[in-house]
Amino acid sequence: MKKLIVPAVLSLGVIAGVEARTLSAEIPHVPGEVVVKVKKGFLGSFLGKKSFLGAEVKKSMGLLAGEFVVLKSQSKSTLSLISDLKRMPEVLYAEPNFIYKAINFTSDPMYGKLWGMANTGRNEPNRNGDFSGSVGTSGADLNAEKAWDITKGTKNVVIAVIDTGIDYNHPDLKDNIWVNSKEIAGNNVDDDANGYVDDIHGWNANANNGNPMDGNSHGTHCAGTIGAKHGNGIGVAGVMSDVSLMAVKFLSDEGSGSLADAVEAIDYATKMNVDIMSNSWGGGGFSQTLEDAIKAAKAKGILFVAAAGNDSTNNDSAPHYPSNYQVDNVVSVAAHTHQDSLASFSCYGKRTVHVAAPGHNILSTTPNNTYKVYSGTSMATPHVSGVLGLFIAENGRQEVKAVRDRLMATTVPSGAYRKTTIAGGRVDAYNFLTDTRIPRQGPDEGAWRVESLAEVFETSHPYANNAKVTKTYTFSGAKFVKLVVDKYDLEANYDFITIKDGNGAVIEKLSGAGQNYETDYAETEKITVEFSSDSSEARWGAVIKNAKVIY
Repeated sequence: MKKLIVPAVLSLGVIAGVEARTLSAEIPHVPGEVVVKVKKGFLGSFLGKKSFLGAEVKKSMGLLAGEFVVLKSQSKSTLSLISDLKRMPEVLYAEPNFIYKAINFTSDPMYGKLWGMANTGRNEPNRNGDFSGSVGTSGADLNAEKAWDITKGTKNVVIAVIDTGIDYNHPDLKDNIWVNSKEIAGNNVDDDANGYVDDIHGWNANANNGNPMDGNSHGTHCAGTIGAKHGNGIGVAGVMSDVSLMAVKFLSDEGSGSLADAVEAIDYATKMNVDIMSNSWGGGGFSQTLEDAIKAAKAKGILFVAAAGNDSTNNDSAPHYPSNYQVDNVVSVAAHTHQDSLASFSCYGKRTVHVAAPGHNILSTTPNNTYKVYSGTSMATPHVSGVLGLFIAENGRQEVKAVRDRLMATTVPSGAYRKTTIAGGRVDAYNFLTDTRIPRQGPDEGAWRVESLAEVFETSHPYANNAKVTKTYTFSGAKFVKLVVDKYDLEANYDFITIKDGNGAVIEKLSGAGQNYETDYAETEKITVEFSSDSSEARWGAVIKNAKVIY
């Protein structure tokens, strides 16, 4: 059985007119540490306090989003400290120093093919570096080769990889690493007076120094997908052959980092006026500090690309941050597979996840002149960052929401993404560059007719742990098919009914409970229904008796 967690929740009330969110003690954060936003003009008064309620000042930050102080208490809990801080007149709001982690799914060394750039249907690598042998969907990729006929990028486009750092000495990346020409390396002087000493290739907010070297591999992998050099006779090719990759490290070599360091990293990239921020990380709860930092980036016209998450859950109902912030420069990215279906691990959301991009079994650069295959929405995110970089290389910077809308409108529509993303499709670089918009055509809603299934799909009531039930139904000559689920009552986010089309692409996944639910439709003659449960709570189950068909 799963361990039952009862979160300790404290309503923070209203802090100086700002509605405070509730905090669950189960959300990872640095114990005893709080990030405080001080009212404008009150920083000196606040810092002049003698005791800070038993806490000490760990860091004071003047960011574009405002004035912030990080406090650490050895005696008070995080919740208790926040409760006390809200009564101080200088405080606008206070929140935990949330912990974020790199969003990564698998990590196995190999050398293979880049199906995300050009999918032949046979070129997906497996964990050992060989061809997986699985049959994919030819052309279900970024359409990168056609886009490269228009542009392969330019060094004038700067993309900040906000992550675990970048191995800026990697031979496949070194020609595309951003260089701060106004800074003199190693002299321990802030030559360009930007507030950061020796920031030659970016900044390390985790260690508070100018060396953002990657000791983890996650950030270097993301960087390679964006901008591994083309035509150099080694390694792989990124979405962009020419780009300036700025390394902004806030995640440690162990793959985690704090809210305070995250906003410092974003603030650095904003001050340096990058074009795009690529963010393959997530965690914590809603953070006003983080949202303010993203809004500060938006104010400068910077796109903020964010991984949707790897929990197989619906971000519409279970928000994932930072991808769920409702700010116009945020582009939330789900992961799709070689088979043109949503990856099983990928988070999704019809109202909150913008697009899908290649994110399963992706080969890219890793430190010390190595290459590995990883999977995750972390890998999908840099694909989109690179595509946006190609657009800016060709068209220059434009209003962020207009760019995001165009990216969504030019996706390739598919049933796999229709109910899982806002756009209803996967990113196509050529369509995006040329503003080619594929019409979203659907069935005539008046033409559906109800047909009884040849065999009722039904689980046991209640179903067993670790149960699996699979049935396939064929409707010869059908153009469109959807199912009518009479009833389903499943353990939410752990037990699922998965609907697939005749090619095996996932059309819809159901969890939780509902009645008389019509699934999304598929352009197919064949529908497969799969039920699976895990090893814990068993609920009533499901029954499906009818389909709706258009011939």
